[in-house]
Amino acid sequence: MELFDLEHEFNLNRIAELEKLILKYQKSYYNGEGEISDAEFDKLWDELKDLDPANPILHKVGQDSGNFQKAPHVMPMGSQEKAADPEQFLAWAQKHTYSEYLVEYKLDGASLELQYNEGSLVRAVTRGDGSTGDVITDNAVKMQGVIKSLKINNQTEKFTGGIRGEVIMTHEVHKKYYSDKANCRNAANGLMKRKDGEGSEHLCLIVYDVWATQGEQPFSDEEEKLTWLTSCGFNVVPLKICKSASEVIEYRSSVMEFRKGLDYDIDGLVIKERAVNHEDASRDRPDRQIAFKFSLEEAVSVVRDVEWNENGATYTPVAVFDPVDLNGTTVQRASLANPNNIRSLGLMIGSHVVVVKRGEIIPKIEAVLKNDGSAVTSPVSYPVKCSSCGSQLVDEGSRLYCPSKSCPKKVLHQLLKWVSVCDIRDLGETLVTQLFNTGLVKSITDIYSLDEEKLTPYFLNEDSISQDKKSLGAKKVAASIQSHRKITLARFIAGFDIENIGETVVEKLMDAGYSTLEKILSASPEDIEKVYGFAGIMAATLCSGLEECREEMRSLVSSGTISLEEGDKSGSLAGLSFCFTGELHSMKRTDAQNLVKENGGSVKSSVVKGLSYLVTNDTSSGSSKNVKAASLGIPVISEEEFLTLVNK
Repeated sequence: MELFDLEHEFNLNRIAELEKLILKYQKSYYNGEGEISDAEFDKLWDELKDLDPANPILHKVGQDSGNFQKAPHVMPMGSQEKAADPEQFLAWAQKHTYSEYLVEYKLDGASLELQYNEGSLVRAVTRGDGSTGDVITDNAVKMQGVIKSLKINNQTEKFTGGIRGEVIMTHEVHKKYYSDKANCRNAANGLMKRKDGEGSEHLCLIVYDVWATQGEQPFSDEEEKLTWLTSCGFNVVPLKICKSASEVIEYRSSVMEFRKGLDYDIDGLVIKERAVNHEDASRDRPDRQIAFKFSLEEAVSVVRDVEWNENGATYTPVAVFDPVDLNGTTVQRASLANPNNIRSLGLMIGSHVVVVKRGEIIPKIEAVLKNDGSAVTSPVSYPVKCSSCGSQLVDEGSRLYCPSKSCPKKVLHQLLKWVSVCDIRDLGETLVTQLFNTGLVKSITDIYSLDEEKLTPYFLNEDSISQDKKSLGAKKVAASIQSHRKITLARFIAGFDIENIGETVVEKLMDAGYSTLEKILSASPEDIEKVYGFAGIMAATLCSGLEECREEMRSLVSSGTISLEEGDKSGSLAGLSFCFTGELHSMKRTDAQNLVKENGGSVKSSVVKGLSYLVTNDTSSGSSKNVKAASLGIPVISEEEFLTLVNK
């Protein structure tokens, strides 16, 4: 079957699956307690939208139960376009340039339409399927904020039409009466549809839209809508007028910070233009307004400290902030990468920051909020001297590090990196540290001078040694070291612990023609910078590190201590890339990855476009990697099939 056919078949199956899930969760949302969070539902919705933009499910909403009389809406109550993050909102704003952006809270409750005739409430209708809903008037009149007769200055307002709002439950009510419910929205949704109406008095209506079906509209723009509703005595959603898209983003950040202190839940903002566009609002999915949602993957916090992690010669800043919940986990630390990032962000101790974790495992500080004068801040303190050797640290902006080649901490880190990259498993971190502290191993070269005799004192005490006892541990470590003398060029250079230079980076150099050690050592920063995937900073870092290590590199190779595999990649797997997932039977995953590299192939940590094979012993699994491989048309093979390729 062609790759296109495979991908098409996968998409059709996934679309059908998404349709079932969305309908299921819509039903539970509108008729009881939601089974998943809004954020999880939005991910399903967005995936269906990407795969099948014209799917009819995207143009209708869920349906209410059959327990109430039905009635049509005065104004359609469809779904809104959504932006999950600032990038998506800016993409929308580029197509919708307004002189002003009117911003309202997106209330996290249950939609309700109040229908009036000559100022008197005749019915209250739930959202339903977007055009018809359940009539729950008897329940609605018990709610706070629902007005039976419209009056302004004690004069009856002869209004005929619909007023739309959101039924919410306050945090105080939820805590006092309904703490057994998952959240305020679920509790409100269930109470408003009780046949006996019990509990409706604990609910509140906040309104935000209105449309007259007779006579002139009692407003001329969106702001006046809210003014008129307020004058009638309704609880009205707060309004913020922003002059630019960037101001909307800043306002969203500030709301994210204080929303936990609100009496009720909101899950985003609604952005509109000032002009009333009833035609657009009547569409099943309006285009001229958008819901700019809050995400479970971002939050606002306050930076309390910046710590400096020492990793070899490099000092990496880490922000420590007030704990926030991101995507189900509590987070209070995030790497700041380097001094330049601190400066570009304008970050200070006490700064209010936006912390994100969008699909990433590691949290990141995305932005620093403007200080309105209420936050007490102080500058970030930078370390000046190396804590190990006392040398003056060098601040290059992209890196803060100890420049001393003989810094003990730097040398030990390099030794540990070499052992890790070369996969000398029996030479553990504790033993390497002991060998270094006693002065027996001070360089990579010294590792290969170790033999059973030198290692024995680290495994046996003096009495055992005096009795000529042999150490199996010392023998095993010595053998392991000697079995790791043949090394690929990429692994050799990566083992010298040059900042941000791993095997994958070196492989890019080799693919660009720098296929021998001498070619790489002879390259200038300007030469390296031209290689795809490199930039000025990385090229300079590599060349600086090579200059520091070149003497030992050449000595290891020329002395025969290390047998270097150079030249263009060759072998049974040349030109192929592999990603491994799940448990292997005949070897460890690292052994399989090494086997790929030894035979000229490359290893990927995730399923990406262009991958040659995904290797797993559960080829029919529905795991995310298997699913993604199928969507990209990437062959999924077993461990046995992989070994067949290796041995061709």
